[in-house]
Amino acid sequence: MRDSLFHIRRNDSLSIHSQIRTMLVSAILDGHLATGMALPSCRKMSTTLGVSRNTVALAYQSLVDDGYLSSRERSGYYISGENLDGRSKAPRQVTGHKDTPDWSGRFGIEPSSQRNIDLPRDWRSYPYPFTYGQVDQDLFPLTEWRECSRQALSKTAMEEDSCDIFCDDDALLVEQICLRLLPRRGIRVNADQILVTLGGQNAIYLLANLLMTEKTTVAFEDPGYPDVRNIFSLRTPNLVPIPVDEEGLPVDQRLDDCDYVFVTPSHQSPTTVTLPLARREALLKKAREKRFLIIEDDYEPEANYVNEPTPAIKSLDVDDRVIYVGSLSKTVFPGLRIGYLVGHPRLIAEARALRRLMFRHPPNNNQRTVSLFLSLGHYDTLVHRLHRSYRARWQCMREALAKHLPDSFRVPTFGGSSFWIRGPEGLDADELAKEALQKGLIIQPGRVFFSSSSAPANYFRLGFSAIPIERIEPGIAILTSLIKEFTTSSSDI
Repeated sequence: MRDSLFHIRRNDSLSIHSQIRTMLVSAILDGHLATGMALPSCRKMSTTLGVSRNTVALAYQSLVDDGYLSSRERSGYYISGENLDGRSKAPRQVTGHKDTPDWSGRFGIEPSSQRNIDLPRDWRSYPYPFTYGQVDQDLFPLTEWRECSRQALSKTAMEEDSCDIFCDDDALLVEQICLRLLPRRGIRVNADQILVTLGGQNAIYLLANLLMTEKTTVAFEDPGYPDVRNIFSLRTPNLVPIPVDEEGLPVDQRLDDCDYVFVTPSHQSPTTVTLPLARREALLKKAREKRFLIIEDDYEPEANYVNEPTPAIKSLDVDDRVIYVGSLSKTVFPGLRIGYLVGHPRLIAEARALRRLMFRHPPNNNQRTVSLFLSLGHYDTLVHRLHRSYRARWQCMREALAKHLPDSFRVPTFGGSSFWIRGPEGLDADELAKEALQKGLIIQPGRVFFSSSSAPANYFRLGFSAIPIERIEPGIAILTSLIKEFTTSSSDI
């Protein structure tokens, strides 16, 4: 019975040594192995697990060093109770009626009821992942990132990280944002105008909680980023969706009574259109005249394959009416969760104080790893590598769509990492997405991007950042066949 506890699930993310440690530590702390119990010999355990004897011996010895096991000469290894001190025993299970709280009546808000983007967690296992916001791991400089992580965990760095810095950010990261990232967008600011956040979305959440009340009026793009709409709706019912056109957010009288205007000018989410310079200047002029502020989410600014990048709206701002949100999630990797907020020093000071109440600051070692990645030039190298690869995929996707789904899309003005597709009238993209999964394709239905639940159902988004280039055209061909099946069956009804 005891021996049945000893098995490992092969996990490529952990070494065999670590998997053996995890197995034994879990069994000890969960009470399955009692104090004083003898473990199988290294030879027997290696046979049971199908691993080398030396690997088991190293795992055993590391657990001895950490107090989980004790070693007895000529006898073997035994469970030590040293690390069980101070752990309370599991309470006896109480039987009978439970008077649990009525949670539905206690929630002030219910974010789970909002419409959100959905993505299969195992998307990498699909042969045609036309997903958005994910990265191709083969393009990432893993060796360089590991070296930056190693340096961030050096003795000197750990001495700094082990101290409580309260609500400060890593000074080197802030410096790199000032010197390396923002100048690429034409923005020149000082350190007191920058706050590091847990991604761009966290920055927007901070702004909503800091600046908006139930009386606030906010305009945003339609279709647009669903999470932004959901964040704003938690604070105010006065939301003004502005339908975008072929140049992005229109600048007209609909903005006159707003307090804030949210915009994604580099590559509008999800249509990918780029707000032209003339309209950016018009938006700034309107903001000055009508006294509203602009929240600029600089979405995919690096993904430009045709012309020189258009300067950020923030770079044109002389009145401090633009609050700038940036993120490294789309360029480095989504799980990094490092973004930054740029604004007037007074705004940043209050946002820092609010962030302190939530989580103080993003983890020190993560910030330092990113700062080293930037300072050593690895980020710029990665951007150039992604640019070359994504441009080739962008062109391949464009040609495949022109061949199989002509007149279904507008060629993105400057690039981006996705295409916004308008399917035939009568097509239900939600149903298409479900059927596509059965064929190994992942697409993103477009209805969730519209503010109205009765929005058109025939739009969907196709991303190309995570799909190998050789699979793009075959995937589009399969998708086209599915669309024809759907439209044919609907016309027969």
